[in-house]
This record gives sequence, C-alpha cells and structure tokens, in this order.
Amino acid sequence: MENLDAARLQMAFTLAFHIIFACIGMVMPFFMVVSHYKWLKTRNKIYLTLTKSWQKGVAIFFVTGAVSGTALSFELGLLWPEFMKHAGPIIGMPFSLEGTAFFVEAIALGFYLYGWNKLNERFHWITGIIIGLSGVASGILVLSANGWMNAPSGFDYVNGEFLNIDPIAALFNPAWFSQALHMTLAAFTATGFAVGGIHAYQIYKKRNVELHKKAFKIAVTFGAIAALLQPVSGDISAKDIAKRQPVKLAAMEAHYHTEKGAPLYIGGIVNEDTQEVKYKISIPKALSFLSFGDFNAEVKGLNDFPKENHPPVAITHYAFQIMVGLGMLLVLAGLLFFLSYKKKNWLSKQKFWLLFVLMAPVGFMALEAGWVVTEVGRQPWIIYNIMRTKDAVTPMPGMIYSFYMYLILYSVLALVVTWLMQRQIRVLNKTNTSS
Repeated sequence: MENLDAARLQMAFTLAFHIIFACIGMVMPFFMVVSHYKWLKTRNKIYLTLTKSWQKGVAIFFVTGAVSGTALSFELGLLWPEFMKHAGPIIGMPFSLEGTAFFVEAIALGFYLYGWNKLNERFHWITGIIIGLSGVASGILVLSANGWMNAPSGFDYVNGEFLNIDPIAALFNPAWFSQALHMTLAAFTATGFAVGGIHAYQIYKKRNVELHKKAFKIAVTFGAIAALLQPVSGDISAKDIAKRQPVKLAAMEAHYHTEKGAPLYIGGIVNEDTQEVKYKISIPKALSFLSFGDFNAEVKGLNDFPKENHPPVAITHYAFQIMVGLGMLLVLAGLLFFLSYKKKNWLSKQKFWLLFVLMAPVGFMALEAGWVVTEVGRQPWIIYNIMRTKDAVTPMPGMIYSFYMYLILYSVLALVVTWLMQRQIRVLNKTNTSS
C-alpha cells in the first residue's frame, strides 16, 4: 500500500472514532446540567441519581476524547508534515485557543466532580455549564481550522510561499460559521438520539422505568430541537458550498453537465465512466433553487472542471444521500417525540420505545456520512486550490504499520468505553431512587 493511501486510511479511521467521542463529550454536559437544575428545583432524588450517573459519563468521554484527540494531533505532524509546515503558522491560533478551552473544561470538570456538598450549590451547577460551553467552544475552534482547509484565507500565496499571514482572518475564514453551525447541531442531534435510545431500551426492557423516562426526555429534547434546526443549517451550508466549492457541490449531486434550472437527484447509482446517475428520482430545478435561491440559476457541472480536480464522485454522492436521508428520518423522529406530549398514550406502547431504540445509531451514521462529504468532497486538495493531498503526505515508508498501531489503540478505547458504559447502566438500574 502506498504512503498516501495508508495515511488517508489512518486519518479516516481515527477521525471516524474521535468524532464520536468528541461529540458525546461536547454535548452530554448539557444533559447533566439540565438534570442537575431539575434536582435543585424539585429535590426529586431521581434527578440527583441521574445527574451523578451522567457526570461519570461526561468524565469517561472527556478522557477518551482527550486521548483520541491527542493521538490525532500527533498524526497531523506524522502523516502530513508538508501541510503542517505551511499551515501551522496560519491556523495555529484556533488550535491554541482550543487547547485553552480544553484546560478550562478540565478545571471546571474537576470542580464539578469533587464539588458535591463542598461548593455553593449554584456555583457548583454553574461549573457544569462551563464544562458544556468550553466543550462546544473546543469543537467550534477545531472546525474553524477545518473550515480554513476548505476556504483558505489570512495569507497571500505567492510563488509557492505563504506570505502576509493574518491569523485572525484565518480563524474567521469564510467556511467557519456554516461548518461550525452544521456540525454543532449534528453533534447535539446524534448524541441526543443516541443517549435517548439507550434509555429507551431500558424502558423497553422495563428497568427502572421512571428514571429512564426522565433521562430520555432530557436527551431527546436536545436531539429533536437540533434535528429540526438542522435543515436550516444544511441550506446555509449548501449555498456556501455552491459559492466557494462548486466542484464539491457537483460531486455531491453527481451533476456532470452545467445547466440552468438544474434538477435535484434523490438516490441513484453513479456510473463515473458514462457520467450517468441511474435509478434516481429527479426534482426539476430544485438544485438551482437550493443552491442559489433561483429556480433558473446556472449550476456548474463536473465537466467544467479539470478531471484531475474531481473528488471521488460516487463516494461523495452516496455519503451526501445517506446524510440527507438519515437527517430527514431524524426530523420525523423529532416531530414524533414532540407529538408524544399530546398523545401521552403512546408512552405506554412498546413500539414507541422500540422506534427510539432503533434511532439510537442513526444520528452518528448521518454525522459520519456528513464528515465524508466534507473531507472526501474536498479532494484532491488538503488546502483547497492551494496544496494537493499527495504533496502533503510524509515520505517515511511503512506507514501501514502506523495505521495498525492506531487501529489497536482506538479499538481498545472503544472496548473500554463500551464496558464502562454498560457497567454504569447496570449500576443505574440497581439504584434505589425512592425518596
């Protein structure tokens, strides 16, 4: 296996794992502080038990996110030294600020975990909010760095040199807002439905039902609200991509020929050799409207760009279709959840809880597909229109062995986290929550 393929495989694998740990670690503190707030207001022992259980989950994912994130930081230098040589001075600010947010989160987590019955109750609760806010800030700052790779700014590129560096302009690059908004909502959606699905399973099995119903309601409320907002952020992202990365948009839609009033494809099988999409559902003029707000706007096709600059069309198209399809499924699940406030008899039906059990992995499946669209759709560039991925890879041979090492590390992390969470649920189910 060539170095480039091995490096891409390793980066893809580790990112696919880290993104799950990071999103859960970023979102779960908000579930915890809502439960804590309800405990302070009602003094219902169930909320105290739930809060202390969720705080252990927050601690577990903080540690695993830190380990997997640290490994990723080493990978940037190990796998892509030419990229870091030039990009480091430009996007060092968001990474430095992310480190600061991480330390604030760590300090607040320490106060929260060990502050029970030692700190003022309101101050103790506020430290939980700080954990959540600093976690979200960390995620947004990392997404700013990734946004810069899609929309490089804050420097002049002259004769292969990166000159007149402006770190502030790089931090607030044209892609940071749309990416940060879309990814943050995706994190809340995925984590909300995943955590809600775990508690729905316990309800389905009739284990400590009252506690798990309260947990389910908190988690899925966050997930459902985020899911309902996600189409708005998706529209913002689509219009941004249409303007800045038209070749990525064309790959997402497997749109080969430039045309006005371009149709939107739903589904379909891509044949890159014949440049056809078979078995698709075509909605006339919808792509033009979604991209530019005009049913007759011109949408550039892949054939308007040099073939060596085309992303892998089939992968990008399929990932985009999966992301959108699963996203709409989550929207429907969110609507169903809010309807259950009116149709309270649904809560007594096993089918209702089974539905949300089945929805547990859907958010993360959509999130992973969206990340594939973002990263694969940018290829062959590591810095869009500036540096190709093949020019950034390490010349060191035997990179496949590094991949095997990371495969073992992340597999162990996944197994440990799974065991810890299963143990935590067993303990929770045996807890007596009677007042």
